[in-house]
Amino acid sequence: MTIEPRRIAILGAGRIGEALLAGLLSSGWRQPADIVVTARRESRLEELRERFGVTATDSNASAVEGAELVVLAVKPQDLDQLLGEIDEIVSAEQTVLSVAAAISTAAIEARLAPAVPVVRAMPNAPATVHEGMAGLCAGSHAQEGHLALAEEALAHVGAVARVPEAYMDAVTAVSGSGPAYFALLAEAMIEAGILLGLSREISTQLVVQTMFGTAKLLRDEKMHPVELREMVTSPGGTTIRAIRELEIAGVRAAFLNAIQAAMERSRELAAGNP
Repeated sequence: MTIEPRRIAILGAGRIGEALLAGLLSSGWRQPADIVVTARRESRLEELRERFGVTATDSNASAVEGAELVVLAVKPQDLDQLLGEIDEIVSAEQTVLSVAAAISTAAIEARLAPAVPVVRAMPNAPATVHEGMAGLCAGSHAQEGHLALAEEALAHVGAVARVPEAYMDAVTAVSGSGPAYFALLAEAMIEAGILLGLSREISTQLVVQTMFGTAKLLRDEKMHPVELREMVTSPGGTTIRAIRELEIAGVRAAFLNAIQAAMERSRELAAGNP
């Protein structure tokens, strides 16, 4: 099999798969002719062809042939079937990038030919708007070049951080599940605004923009969270009164416990416990 250096196969056109596809094309890093994507339904395949101009097929085996980078973007429960379709085709000359949650590189390597380089990533939901965060780790056969290729691809839908695989469950708990924590916080703050007499529309706008602006300050200005909190908190003012109530309610400890619980659940799923 001849490997085409720019060819990418995205196996599974779900939320993350389509986000990656859109990011690679909108950035200009790859052209439609460089990418093949797979899906099960013909209606979905036709939609992908019309929207992105890429090759779309229901054959994972044919999509893999010649691809430099093979992205496994199916749900974890569908990964075993997918690997059964491509195990005799993928070679050590290709890079396999899995974004399937809680599936170790060793489990994937065991289903493929010897020495196939596998890279594992845990992206999150904001990847769909190109503001995602992904943890990235190498399997036993992946070298720097394989990691760099996977990292470059994922960088088109957000930021990437390399971690040892032992910490991928922590990545899942912090950033993989993280959008749900912020959504819960936003929901609570919006309801509080409504309780205080604001309309739902105004309360939502106030909360969402405040969260967005705060994130920009922390990221772009590289402010420490403590620094930002102290900047907003005046002695004897409204903010310190609110912070005191949050501390009394144990919000900080609740977050610590919740994120630890998420990590433990990720480990259970990785061990095959439903």
